Amino acid sequence: MQKVGVIGLGSMGKIHLRNYCEMPDVQVMGVMDLAQSNLDEAKARFGVAGFTRLEDLLALELDAVSISVPTVLHFEVAMQVIERGVALLVEKPLAATAAQGEELVKTARAKGVPLMVGHIERFNPAIQRVKELAGDDLISLEIERVGPFPARIQDVGVIRDLGSHDIDLLRYLTDSNFRSVSAVFSTSQGKHEDSAFICAQMENGVLGHIKTNWVTPFRSRKIRAACKGRFIEADLITQQVRELSPFNAVEKTYSVKEWPTVQREQMREQLTQFLKAVRDKSPAPITGEDGLEVLKVIECIFAGGGKP
Repeated sequence: MQKVGVIGLGSMGKIHLRNYCEMPDVQVMGVMDLAQSNLDEAKARFGVAGFTRLEDLLALELDAVSISVPTVLHFEVAMQVIERGVALLVEKPLAATAAQGEELVKTARAKGVPLMVGHIERFNPAIQRVKELAGDDLISLEIERVGPFPARIQDVGVIRDLGSHDIDLLRYLTDSNFRSVSAVFSTSQGKHEDSAFICAQMENGVLGHIKTNWVTPFRSRKIRAACKGRFIEADLITQQVRELSPFNAVEKTYSVKEWPTVQREQMREQLTQFLKAVRDKSPAPITGEDGLEVLKVIECIFAGGGKP
C-alpha cells in the first residue's frame, strides 16, 4: 500500500485527490490547503485528514505527494518535499523560472528523490497513437489549444499555462530538443498574455507551430502532423485520430482511416505511472529534466526567441 498526500486543492489538486482515492493499493494519508473549506470538502467526500500547514502533512509517513499549488509556489513547496525525501509529482510547469527548475532538479538528483512533472497530455491515448503512427517520418506539427479565459488562473499567462503542454509535446513527439523558437503574443485582459503563436524548428529538422489563446469562446485541442507519406489529425478532447493518405492526382481523392483509441482518464494513467516508478525505483516517465527544458523554451520565447 503506497501512502500519498496532495498539496493544493484547486481544480487540478481535487482531480489528483479523487483519482488517488479510487486507486487500489493507494492510501491517501492527508491533504494540505490554506482554505479550510477545501479541507472540509475533502474530508466530507473522501474521509481524508486535512492540514493548513505543509510541515504537518510532511510529518506523516508518505511515499509520494502531488503538488498542485500556484506556479509561483512550486519551488518553495517542492523544495520542502525534496528535503523530506518524499517522491513528488509537480503539476506543470515545474517552476516559475528555469533557475528555480534547475535547482529543484539538481537537489532532487543529489538526494535521490524521484521527481516527475505533470505534463499530462503525454498520457492522452490520441497522443500515443499519433506518436506511434508518425514514427520518424514527421515533417511538421501544428497544435491548437484554445478556449475561454479561465478564472482559476491568475499568476501566469497562456504560454506558461496552456502553451507549456504543447512545448513539451513537440519534444515528446519529435524525440528532439529545440533548435530555435520564436513567438508573437498579446494581452487583451489582465496582466499576462492571453493569445500567442509559437513557431519552432527542432534539432532533427521538424517544424512546429503552436496556436494558443484564452480568447476563444469554446475549448479546442487539436494536432495535425504532416509526415512522409501520410497526414495525421487528432482531437485531444474526443481522443479521435484520423490518418489521411497522400492526394491521388489521377483519381483526385485520398483515403481516410479512423484509428481507434482506448478511452481512458489521463490523470489516472499519469498517477499510476508515477507511483509505479516510485515503487520500482525506475525513472519517472516525465522527468524533472523534461520539465526544465520546457521552462528554458518559455524563457527563450519571452527573451525574444532563438536557441533555448
